[in-house]
Amino acid sequence: MSLIIRVIVNALALWAAVFLIDGIDVGTDDTVGQIVVFLVVGAIFGVVNAIIKPIVKTVGCLFYALTLGLIGLVVNALLFLLTEWIAGLFDLPFHIDGFWPAFWGAIVVAVVSWLLSMFLPDQKDD
Repeated sequence: MSLIIRVIVNALALWAAVFLIDGIDVGTDDTVGQIVVFLVVGAIFGVVNAIIKPIVKTVGCLFYALTLGLIGLVVNALLFLLTEWIAGLFDLPFHIDGFWPAFWGAIVVAVVSWLLSMFLPDQKDD
């Protein structure tokens, strides 16, 4: 159940990024198609963050320390671009027009995910 909630949170955060940032869009017009794309891309984004981000943080630990964590913003943008590339492999109509839309989109996704997670029950509360 927790996995489904995380995918939905990611999908809502991606919707906010598409809504707020020029250069990020979903290329389908029907509502059901958009919901499916957001859910699948949200799942892809969750898998990318769960598998690749810890590896990058471990390998790039020195860069995180030297930049006081600001390199994390660049890493998040690159992971967002990787998510777009993987979505393209599955022929999903999710497109990012370059680094800067990915940079700002990753920030929006992180903030919206954090805000939504504040309202979700913690695993320890069960």
